[in-house]
Amino acid sequence: MVEYAQHLNTVADLSEQEANGLPSATAIARLKDEGYNELPSSRSHNLLSFVWDTVKDPIFLLLVGGGIIYWILGDLQEALILLGFVFFITGISLYQEGKTEHALEALRDLSSPRALVIRDGERKRIAGREVVRGDVLVLAEGDRVPADAMVLSCTNLSTDESLLTGESLPVRKIAAAGTVEMARPGGDELPFVYSGTLVVQGQGIAQVQAVGAQTEMGKIGKALQKVKPEPTPLQQEMTRLVSRLFGIALLLCVAIVVIYGLTRGDWLKGFLAGITLAMAILPNEFPVVVTIFLALGAWRISQKHVLARRASAVETLGSATVLCVDKTGTLTLNQMAVQQLFAYNKAENPHPYNLELHLRELLPEAFHELVEFCILASQRDPFDPMEKAFKQLGDTYLAHTEHLHNDWILLREYPLSPQLLAMSHVWQSDDGQQYEIAAKGAPEAIADLCHFTPQQQKIMAAQIGEMADQGLRVLGVAKASLVGAPPPFLPPHPSLNPNHLPDEQHDFPFQFLGLVGLSDPVRPNVAAAIQECYTAGIRVVMITGDYPGTAQTIARQIGLMQMGAILTGSELDMMSDLELQERIQSTNIFARAVPEQKLRLVNALKAKGEVVAMTGDGVNDAPALKSAQIGIAMGQRGTDVARESAALVLLDDDFSSIVQAVKMGRRIFDNLRKAMAYLLAIHIPIAGMSLIPVLFKLPLVLLPVHVAFLHLIIDPACSIVLEAEPAEATVMQRPPRNPKEPLFGRKTLSLALLQGSGILAIALVIFVVALYRKQGELDARALTFTTLILANLGLILSEGSSSRLSLKILKSPNAALWWVIGGGLAFLAIVLYVPFLRQLFSFSFLHPIDLAICLGGGAIALLWFEQLKFLNRPQRAIKSKLAKPI
Repeated sequence: MVEYAQHLNTVADLSEQEANGLPSATAIARLKDEGYNELPSSRSHNLLSFVWDTVKDPIFLLLVGGGIIYWILGDLQEALILLGFVFFITGISLYQEGKTEHALEALRDLSSPRALVIRDGERKRIAGREVVRGDVLVLAEGDRVPADAMVLSCTNLSTDESLLTGESLPVRKIAAAGTVEMARPGGDELPFVYSGTLVVQGQGIAQVQAVGAQTEMGKIGKALQKVKPEPTPLQQEMTRLVSRLFGIALLLCVAIVVIYGLTRGDWLKGFLAGITLAMAILPNEFPVVVTIFLALGAWRISQKHVLARRASAVETLGSATVLCVDKTGTLTLNQMAVQQLFAYNKAENPHPYNLELHLRELLPEAFHELVEFCILASQRDPFDPMEKAFKQLGDTYLAHTEHLHNDWILLREYPLSPQLLAMSHVWQSDDGQQYEIAAKGAPEAIADLCHFTPQQQKIMAAQIGEMADQGLRVLGVAKASLVGAPPPFLPPHPSLNPNHLPDEQHDFPFQFLGLVGLSDPVRPNVAAAIQECYTAGIRVVMITGDYPGTAQTIARQIGLMQMGAILTGSELDMMSDLELQERIQSTNIFARAVPEQKLRLVNALKAKGEVVAMTGDGVNDAPALKSAQIGIAMGQRGTDVARESAALVLLDDDFSSIVQAVKMGRRIFDNLRKAMAYLLAIHIPIAGMSLIPVLFKLPLVLLPVHVAFLHLIIDPACSIVLEAEPAEATVMQRPPRNPKEPLFGRKTLSLALLQGSGILAIALVIFVVALYRKQGELDARALTFTTLILANLGLILSEGSSSRLSLKILKSPNAALWWVIGGGLAFLAIVLYVPFLRQLFSFSFLHPIDLAICLGGGAIALLWFEQLKFLNRPQRAIKSKLAKPI
């Protein structure tokens, strides 16, 4: 019951109901009844909104316009078939919209701020949107408060409420005395915390009183609903491209209508020709494809345990040239175990005691006090992996001894600070006659608290170096004992008041107890992921707070490359920015670094032209995460501040997930480029075969119904088939792309133009030869249209891979590819050989020899596409020259 209060260093007792939190069954029921803890969506994604979006689509309007003209001409069948295509294309759009919305909904679940709640007596990390009334929240520094709540107990709790009140300074919180009504935010000493505010100091327990629209944030949330997300650079580039192409397309369409009407005197058919050309060349698919690719790309990356909070991160991932990562929990498992103990001033134990070498032996008495104060300097119910290791060590070796103190009262905690990397707990014994202060932290900080002489510091540094060289993380432990009557700074018992304790840890008479060496196993898949980075031309930089020896040992285990000497945080502080920029080119390991130094490292790397991906988990990491082109926050051990500052959130804190996300980012950009190239290539023959007959007074080849049929293949091909294409085999065997490289590079643009021109030439030859042989307009149209369809399907097959096409395509895992190709061929057979549809499409009956001609044209087109791939061959795998092995 009091366990959670002691976990948070509080002195308030919680009721049994509060300590156990909300039952899960009750939480689920309230979630169903009251809805999610989120503001109402600014847009209702329902059928009506989708229908309205579809009605505004240019292709939809053009199809309806063509149907109206056919109805005016008295051709009701043609009008109906066009309306049928409206439903088909709308169905495809509905599928795309549903798939995208599903992906966005999944991302919303992941991107919701995380909340630590107590349910069924256990702490659980859940999405903030799943918090319900009555939940008991565990709040700590750096957390974003997920709902309006009443503070049950707290220690030095302060929050930033500027989002709600405009107050720039943090406000102090106190525990509520009984049940009180929620009050408006503003001012100090209130027992309430509010949704959306930030915990900037201390920790506490609070019970949720209001969620969603009932919170103070919800009451002003209508203004937030009007805020629209800013388009990504790629979307902005696409918008500019589409606006220019739209203007050109409109001028061409008007010109075609005028030319047809003046030269042939048939203005209605001229309008049909103009509509056909507009449907052929309007670039409305381009922005749609970008939106779909980015949304589904972010969802696919989330399947690799990486949440993309901003779509721009999906674009940038493939450009990353440097990955800056922390050691603990990212390269290692963050599953600490105490491996060595060094008791200070113990003549009978001058060397560290290795627990692995004495697994089944009793722990010598000389080390009992060291372990005792490790535990006292930790949380009673620990969450931190190091503190868990201390508790496990005590349970194993000190059970049933006088060194475990479950009945002692915690009076106060002195937390870690940037100025002093040590923390202390002040305890009172159960009889009230003994006061113990336990401290643990960086050995230098503990030595400072114990007022070590230079000679003592030198001796300790040698011992630390020996332990660090074995890859151990080393902590120092100290104690201060106050036995008997309370010291002057404590009030008499029993009215002890923690507020009368000294303000600083330095005021206690600490005695150094010794060192503890903890091991943290390297994640088994990190070494392979590091090598994959080097193959892909990506440099890996380790930034850790551990000692150089520890960092070097871990680097050796994972194959991290390093040319120069390891750079420490103190050495970094003595360098100018120019010196750091020079040194950083040959340094891949930074030891004894504090979070604030990450920002300097990021800026130095950016100054050298690198595209930096940076990991972080603390409040102090936020500036570096924002400055890096790709900020990556830890999802499990990171604070909400870090997550909100980052573009990506690493849900499992695993380095290999970052590498998989980079691979996925490259795949997404590759497939997006394929889709854009495909769209450009296929529009060239459609536009050409719509324009050329009008200019040369030839029979029209394509009518609106034909272009609508082609869109049944084009739309799913560019937004479903090519989006689902697996990554190229060489995707991680080439250097990162230049982030300034346009989507349509010269080679890509030239390739698309040549592909489209090839299809146009083949279709035009077949059309002209058919007319020359007097086969008639219907024969020529059927031959040309069939050739266009077959060439289009061949283009989809060819665009699916940058490598040469082979029989391996038959084993493609992309099921959508075969559905589109099979569906395209089936629909083509139906319109060619069902008399009613053949008449509607103005086709003649194609004989086997005609089909052979069309297949020959399609085969020539496919061979042409494959030969053109030589112009755009992927770069060969590179060997990383970033550094040499340690």
